[in-house]
Amino acid sequence: MQTQLIIDNLPRAAKHGGTFARLHPVTRELITTGAAATVEDAAEIAASSAAAFPTWSTSGPSQRRAILLKAADLMVQKLPEFCRVMAAEVGASELWSSFNVMGSAALFREAAGLATQIQGETIPTDKPNTISMTLRQAAGVVLSIVPWNGPILLGARAIAYPLVCGNPVIFKGSENSPMTHALLVSCLHEAGLPPGVLNFITAAPEAAGAVTEALIAHPAVRRVNFTGSTRVGRIIAETSARHLKRSLLELGGKAPFVVLDDADLEGAVNAATFGAFLYQGQICMSTERFVVDSKVADEFVAKFVARAKKLAASDPRQAAGTVIGPMVSPASGERLNHMLQDAVSKGAKIVAGGPADGAVMGATIVDQVKPGMLIYDEETFGPVTTIVRVSGDEEALAVANDTEYGLSSAIFSNSLKRALAMASRMQAGCVHVNGATVQNEAQAPYGGMKNSGYGRFDGRAVIDEFTEVKWVTLEDASQPYPF
Repeated sequence: MQTQLIIDNLPRAAKHGGTFARLHPVTRELITTGAAATVEDAAEIAASSAAAFPTWSTSGPSQRRAILLKAADLMVQKLPEFCRVMAAEVGASELWSSFNVMGSAALFREAAGLATQIQGETIPTDKPNTISMTLRQAAGVVLSIVPWNGPILLGARAIAYPLVCGNPVIFKGSENSPMTHALLVSCLHEAGLPPGVLNFITAAPEAAGAVTEALIAHPAVRRVNFTGSTRVGRIIAETSARHLKRSLLELGGKAPFVVLDDADLEGAVNAATFGAFLYQGQICMSTERFVVDSKVADEFVAKFVARAKKLAASDPRQAAGTVIGPMVSPASGERLNHMLQDAVSKGAKIVAGGPADGAVMGATIVDQVKPGMLIYDEETFGPVTTIVRVSGDEEALAVANDTEYGLSSAIFSNSLKRALAMASRMQAGCVHVNGATVQNEAQAPYGGMKNSGYGRFDGRAVIDEFTEVKWVTLEDASQPYPF
């Protein structure tokens, strides 16, 4: 497979013909050759997007809605192609690919409904014969940078919401999933998006920083949204601030899943298995910490281990029904093995699974995890989860909040009063009572606290993220002034 840059709806090679290779994480076969953009390409793309702004920002809501609705239908039609490409590029199971595509189609349809909700308001004023009001207007060109792990769903929200608010988008795809991201862009172009309204750029890893900074620095770019690691998110935030550009960041997570002593353990294990091991734990919302009351810990762990042992790692290209495919790279296995060795050396016990073999790793559960272990604090981002045993609700809440992250979380209890009391004190942008940490609905605001970033995707919150508020008054030209 081969991808190119897309400028004004036309594919073209990068300047000087540069490319990069995406290799399969296990076999190391060449999967995709992507166009490696230069800073010159970035300038050309930004200029194209800037030229599209005057027309797109004044387009009617019916036009924007129709394009997004048609793109949603095209995505569903291309589901088999998305599944094939995602399996090859990022080891996605058919379940995860379908979740991405169908969720994105729903997101596009929800975004289409926002086309007529971008509204100002009238403001009371003490001035006679005056109308005071606000206008909600498109902000300008939006730079959207998305990762490989939820390539369609994360890409869809980074594109649809700026577009429906009247902003052209520069979509920077991941070097790990260039063809997947190119397929997403193709749906919007085929749906009738005018030239320059959605431009597509990819870069080789060694040039990504320079290309990204050039895009952020361009005067036409007025908003930046980034989904990815906290480490890179800090760089994006610092660069955006230096150029006085507003940014929306959805970063790392260390999602806690609290199991209180009155929890429905069968239900908790069902949610635990899904939340910890869907897409081999490479989701920002993946459950990385089970905070379990000691009264029910032995029973919960036994049931959870039995479920995890049924999940074998396999290649989704060859095994139908795969849940756990390969991780994104062999480096992930090396990192996780280091964390496992550290935990075991400090008293933790591996009760399911075990060390990775390169990018291949089965469902792994580490019990008796305590502060001071790397795996207690650091994001695993793989098919590894942990058990921390506690005594009582207050200790459970303290442990759940004992992290630099604050994205998603879950609480299992048969007492809604207990659960809601804890939810109100949970330091996370999302709290799901008796549900998995991995959830997404396009109508609900999604984002994090602390080092998980700031701002919100989805729901009406995105209107504030991607528009400017302008105060306008209509006054009597003959009004008196004090001098």
